[in-house]
Parts: sequence; C-alpha cells; structure tokens
Amino acid sequence: MFNLVLVAPEIPHNAGAAGRLCLATGSTLHLVKPLGFSLEDKQVRRAGLDYWKDVELKLWDSLEELCATAPPERTWFLTTKGSRSHWDVSYQKGDYFICGCETRGLPASVLAAHPERLIRIPMQEQGTRSLNLATAAAIVLYEGARQVH
Repeated sequence: MFNLVLVAPEIPHNAGAAGRLCLATGSTLHLVKPLGFSLEDKQVRRAGLDYWKDVELKLWDSLEELCATAPPERTWFLTTKGSRSHWDVSYQKGDYFICGCETRGLPASVLAAHPERLIRIPMQEQGTRSLNLATAAAIVLYEGARQVH
C-alpha cells in the first residue's frame, strides 16, 4: 500500500516494529544505510516476531539512490520542522513516508531541498519534542490507510 523509509535507523527495536507495521498495512519497508545494527540482531527479530520473514524489505545505500526511484510528488518527509500537518495531506497508494534516524532526524540538506513535502505530527507546544520513530510511522501510515480506504 505504502512505502515506509527509515534513513540510517539506529535502534533495532524500531526497525523491527516498523517491519511488523509494514506487514500489517501491506506496505514495503525501506532501510537506508548506514544501519546502526545488523538485520540479524535479536532485537530486530524479537520486535518483528515471527513476521519478519514476510516483510517486504528493500535496502538502499543512500537516500539519494532511493529518491531517484521514488516519484517526487508522492514522497513525504516526516519531521518536527515541517509546517504542514500530516492530516492536511491527501495520500495515495504507493506514497513514500521518509523518516530520519532517531537521534538526528533527516539531514538539513534534505529538508531544505523539499520544503513543500515536509509533514509533521501535531503535538502540544509544551512537553515532548518528538515521538518515537515507530510510533510516528504508525500514526502516518494509518492516516494514509484511513484515507485510501
């Protein structure tokens, strides 16, 4: 249904949870190197449980390589720096949701290159500065699924 992209993920549990999430939504999981763990890591497997073998997984050497194959008009970059809410976008099957790594987010150069494609999940002004990567991915994937269905 969709394409969930994790750029340089660092935490194996998040990748495992994202894999399970993709399987549940009929989406493809894309992991952009470098990875902060091995795909054979027990934490990745544990988070994905016995589903991991069924996840449609694509590995990329760089975000540039992935973006060269993805339609720019169907690519969304999740960031706390976006001004457009994820609710204000009309999603279509095949859209790409690109998430940065857990500690740094997406590179500033990527954000600057795609200002009209930045989306954020609204949060209260006071409190949390960001959500867990797998949680944010779930929120946006399921909003997309809600719209498509």
